[in-house]
Amino acid sequence: MTRLIVWRHGNTDWNAGNRVQGQTDVPLNDLGRRQAAEAAALLLRLRPDAVVASDLSRAADTAAALAGLTGLPVRYDERLRERFFGTWQGLTMTEVAERHPAEHARWTAGEDVVGNDVETLDDMGKRVCDALLDAAALTPGGTTVVATHGAAARQGIGHLLGWRREQLRTLRALQNCHWVDLTHDDSRGWQLGAYNVGAFAERPVPPAV
Repeated sequence: MTRLIVWRHGNTDWNAGNRVQGQTDVPLNDLGRRQAAEAAALLLRLRPDAVVASDLSRAADTAAALAGLTGLPVRYDERLRERFFGTWQGLTMTEVAERHPAEHARWTAGEDVVGNDVETLDDMGKRVCDALLDAAALTPGGTTVVATHGAAARQGIGHLLGWRREQLRTLRALQNCHWVDLTHDDSRGWQLGAYNVGAFAERPVPPAV
């Protein structure tokens, strides 16, 4: 059985300010670094065989916390980057709603945003899914930990499992430094074992951006 752990990065100042990060390279803040260290100590117990990360620093540095404990190198894959949010990047969600009300309404409803150069959900899901499959293929029968981003993780996992968009929306947003536990074998394919697992509990958070 192959195990894949899909891990969201730690907190950033833009997370704290409900600001759209997308593919802007925003670093971890002090809280995010503590979260990464605490989560890495738990993930170490899973005896990972490989660590893969988005090349954006908030995910790369989260992965580095686990790599430092395991001695494993971090492999970087830009396909694991967050959704590209175009002209929304750098804005707070309040500003997005004020400046682009129609597009914001579509995003809130789980539909594709039309315009503003925002990446489609299907395009994001496919690229992240391809990266997850390649990460899992590094350790057949072993465990790979993938550090990525909130929206990217949820959509990539949904694509991997073959879930409809409506079904995927029933999952709460993945919290900072929490992860998803997936397994694969030849008879059952990919299965979701656990979702939003982490070292601490947070209050419900808005969708990851």
